[in-house]
Amino acid sequence: MNTILSPLYYAVSWIIIRFHDLYSLVFNEDSGWAWGLSIVSLVIVVRIALIPLFFKQIKSTRNMQALQPKMKKIQERYKNDKQRQSEEMMKLYRETGTNPLSSCLPILAQSPFFIALFQVLNHIANNDKVGVLTAEQVTSAREATIFGAPIAARFLDSADKLAELGASLTDVRVVTVVMIVLMSASQFFTQRQLMTKNVDLTVKTPFMNQQKMLMYIFPIMFAVFGINFPVGVLIYWLTTNVWTLGQQMYVITRNPTPGSVAFQQRQERLRKKGKLKEDPAEVEAKKAAEAARATRTQPKRQTKSQRQSGGTHPQGKPESGQPSAEQPKKAQPRQQPKQRPKKSQPGKPKSPNSKK
Repeated sequence: MNTILSPLYYAVSWIIIRFHDLYSLVFNEDSGWAWGLSIVSLVIVVRIALIPLFFKQIKSTRNMQALQPKMKKIQERYKNDKQRQSEEMMKLYRETGTNPLSSCLPILAQSPFFIALFQVLNHIANNDKVGVLTAEQVTSAREATIFGAPIAARFLDSADKLAELGASLTDVRVVTVVMIVLMSASQFFTQRQLMTKNVDLTVKTPFMNQQKMLMYIFPIMFAVFGINFPVGVLIYWLTTNVWTLGQQMYVITRNPTPGSVAFQQRQERLRKKGKLKEDPAEVEAKKAAEAARATRTQPKRQTKSQRQSGGTHPQGKPESGQPSAEQPKKAQPRQQPKQRPKKSQPGKPKSPNSKK
């Protein structure tokens, strides 16, 4: 790993040294401010270089969101044939010019610099030379502190190791916990801003559920891994999260996803400023709909006594239980009452004429 990333060690350490020389004109060269601001400046340089990849990520994310309904149909159609399903997915990506990996490009491109900085700080913590750093510069960076926490210290470091760096366990843990919380919170708000402002609400896809899940998973991952990061790496990651939040806010305000809340807000701002050119046909259709809504009259409601006296419903329908004039009752045949047989009285002799 050291052999593969050794060129990045030189690049990262060289950028840090150049900015350290600049900030040493204002701050003490052995202070944490000079070394901490050098790491912040390293983040800014890396993120500026990644701006083209960031816009590719935004475009790829939108394309993936738009393709979700078609992807779902392919999955349902070929759910029993995984090979055909993969072929149709690749065909769909080629036809639309979408690359699923484009949404991960900024993170993938930034990872080598992150690993290189992590290893540089590890060498500084062990008081080893790395990159273009001299022995004096390694010692200066190793002893530099930010709010009492050395740049090379970690949350899990023992009290004896921190004592070698001239710091206390309480100071280091308080500083690292605060930075981990800020790092996780900035990641959460970045993802939440994307979900609440820049997602097409007219399309309900599994992609939205995945993004919601990531909104909670990423901050937890940062919190778990953060306890193993040196303070300098926490500075790096907190800075890059804040940069991402601001950069995403700018893109959402200037170029939001069609159908999203941010898009509707932008359309309203442009409409108020008179900069939005709407289709004349759509304007006329909106005016006609508003006029029809204003002139439409609702039927008057009748009281119960009015309905009973009139015998009809307000729409002219007969009340329930009352016969309609158009449908007269059918005449029922009259049934003759059955004659009950006479009972013979006991003790009375029968008439001889009664026999046939």
